[in-house]
Amino acid sequence: MTLTPNDGLPVPQRYGAILAIALGITVSVLDGAIANVALPTIAKDLHASPASSIWVVNAYQLAITISLLSLASLGDIFGYRRIYQTGLLVFSITSLFCALSDSLTTLTIARILQGFGAAAIMSVNTALIRIIYPQRFLGRGMGINALIVAVSSAAGPTVAAGILSIASWQWLFAINLPIGLAALTLGLRYLPANSTKSQGQKFDVTSSIMNALTFGLLITAISGFAQGQNRMLILGEVLVLLIIGWFFVRRQLSRPFPLLPVDLLRIPIFAMSLGTSLCSFSAQMLAFVSLPFFLQNTLGLDSVSTGLLLTPWPLATMVMAPIAGRLVERYHPGMLGGIGMIVFSFGLYSLSLLPQDPSNLNIIWRMLLCGAGFGLFQSPNNHTIITAAPRNRSGGASGLLGTARLLGQTTGAAMVALMFNLFPEHGTHASLILAGTLAGGGAIVSFMRMTQQTASQKEAQNKT
Repeated sequence: MTLTPNDGLPVPQRYGAILAIALGITVSVLDGAIANVALPTIAKDLHASPASSIWVVNAYQLAITISLLSLASLGDIFGYRRIYQTGLLVFSITSLFCALSDSLTTLTIARILQGFGAAAIMSVNTALIRIIYPQRFLGRGMGINALIVAVSSAAGPTVAAGILSIASWQWLFAINLPIGLAALTLGLRYLPANSTKSQGQKFDVTSSIMNALTFGLLITAISGFAQGQNRMLILGEVLVLLIIGWFFVRRQLSRPFPLLPVDLLRIPIFAMSLGTSLCSFSAQMLAFVSLPFFLQNTLGLDSVSTGLLLTPWPLATMVMAPIAGRLVERYHPGMLGGIGMIVFSFGLYSLSLLPQDPSNLNIIWRMLLCGAGFGLFQSPNNHTIITAAPRNRSGGASGLLGTARLLGQTTGAAMVALMFNLFPEHGTHASLILAGTLAGGGAIVSFMRMTQQTASQKEAQNKT
């Protein structure tokens, strides 16, 4: 099925296509957070040390980050549907390998392969939404996507605790197989082909290797610094990163179809929206990694109670993200995003001011504020990023959006470790203050976007 630009899919097919996207992105994003809760159990069962078991999480995140832009480029060349379906198949099969792993080594290898499958799913999901929805309703589609990503990211600990309460850790991965195959079946039937592909674009293997090295070294250096690793080793990583990164960016500037879409970053509203996305996910991860320490170590709550008190955040996002997706059809995304980030920042600061023995209600209303602000920001912001790019560069825009989210989450988690190293007794408080500051800075940048025209405003101006 090939579509003419901007018309989207008719309603019955549209629902099937968006369900295929929703299932795929849910399991791929959820798997990035779901294994954290099970790490002690996995380490004990596989006779591994706690430090080495961290690779169950890191291997997955690293594989996604180093391959996301390369797979987005392949989507522009070969079609987003083909890359998405290949990713679903790889993710589903490797999830089974994860469940059947009998050692930390085999589980880590399976998680790396699973990460590549997840990267293929994440790299083109927003590009597919741009084809699935008519232009006038694209904000609603982006709202649904933002809702799925935000809730899946935030709900990981709660879902993991629920599964582990009734089953072994292997089921955290095995459950992906039927869901992934269901998404693949729906995708084969409903997902559309690219309406416009990049003519003359070829895959740049050299840039792909340089991209993997650049982002791999960046994440390794950030995590190493936060965890207090050998400073000379970190300095060496940074120096190699700067050298490779410099040649990588120079190469991209000379390419007609760059793997790292530096040409898109020259679009002011695109670059500003990407920056605010990075701030928002860093702030979210600062809160979600640090808060359980306060709830469990200070308040003495168990993991189930902690999960329940964190749940109002994704619930508020679930309500607000679709509403924001509709509002962006009427109001400038810079205004909506700015208001959302202010609410988000206020919620984070209010969490940092929690008393030593707060009531559940005191925690819940603050969580609701954070989730509502986060949801109001994400949908308009993602809509702006994907529509600011030319239609045949949707894959590159989608890849950059996913990369910003992953870098934000990785940086946020690393900054939590840094805050706890700097302020051992007040790590959560410091993390929440930093998160609120990042969200406040994102609000300022978001309001600055109101001076820039959106893609729909430019289109309307050209018609007149």
